[in-house]
Amino acid sequence: MSTIAGTWTLVHKAQSLQRSSQTLSTLGSRALIFGGELLPREPRDDDNAGGLPSARVGTASTVVNGKIYYFSGRGGVDMSPVDEQGNLWQFCFSDADGVGWHVVSPANTSEPVPEPRSYHCMTSDGNSTLYVHAGCPTSGRLSDLWSFNVHDRIWTELTSAPGPSRGGTSITFADGKLYRMGGFDGNHELGGKIDIYDIGLNAWSTHTFTPDGEQGPGCRSVGSLLALKVHGRPSLATAFGESDPSSLGHAGAGNMLPDTWAFDIETKEWSKVVVEDGGQEPQARGWFAADIATFEGKESIIVQGGLAGDNQRLDDAWVLSF
Repeated sequence: MSTIAGTWTLVHKAQSLQRSSQTLSTLGSRALIFGGELLPREPRDDDNAGGLPSARVGTASTVVNGKIYYFSGRGGVDMSPVDEQGNLWQFCFSDADGVGWHVVSPANTSEPVPEPRSYHCMTSDGNSTLYVHAGCPTSGRLSDLWSFNVHDRIWTELTSAPGPSRGGTSITFADGKLYRMGGFDGNHELGGKIDIYDIGLNAWSTHTFTPDGEQGPGCRSVGSLLALKVHGRPSLATAFGESDPSSLGHAGAGNMLPDTWAFDIETKEWSKVVVEDGGQEPQARGWFAADIATFEGKESIIVQGGLAGDNQRLDDAWVLSF
């Protein structure tokens, strides 16, 4: 088994961080945490303030051109998908753009928009276009892929990903391509494949590997997949997640994984991330939030909160550096 060195650092613990099924997105040195739950099906954030997105769990977020965008999720008494007719919520830290929340509506409301959903995933090219993929609508699961140009405010349906349809999957952007792995198809956690979407070609391909915990990470959902340089190499990193579902569904915790892996995009080889003897490591978790953060000009991964194997929500934030 190939390994690579990494260092985990506990950076914060607070009651306000205690939640699962939330999102975390970073802008410079800041991170915005939104949504999630303390108790099953009870959204964490207040639902009563005007001009703010409704309380929700299982939403998704991404950053485009210095602004954070959110799409759908589930909320309300019956925890149904939040239907905002293709609208997105945008959060800005910049005075020039107006600090706070803004609704971004499609330019043409007669054109098709993505179905409302939860436990989907989002990523972006960082400059103009975000992508929404998969997740759980009112019933079943999805495998669709949509793009939204934040300048033209146009939704475009792209080629759907290879099946099976899934929720709790992860997607990330690197060098003109989207990378997707993991998820839950309603019966099993998925693994052994990285599905790759070429934006220029509007087409998918698949890289397969052995998900045995030796040659590559085991099958999982509600983990993370992020693109960054690892020891100078263009890489993907996946961390934690659930390997076996709970019999209680969203109301309970299944078997949570403690491991982190790095994938070299060029050589297509996996390496398990190991820490020095005596080094700290986060406990196993799923349903957490994660993003890339930059510290002193170097990319790192920040992981926050989530659901532990004992069904408790976690209140911590960790940074993984290489």
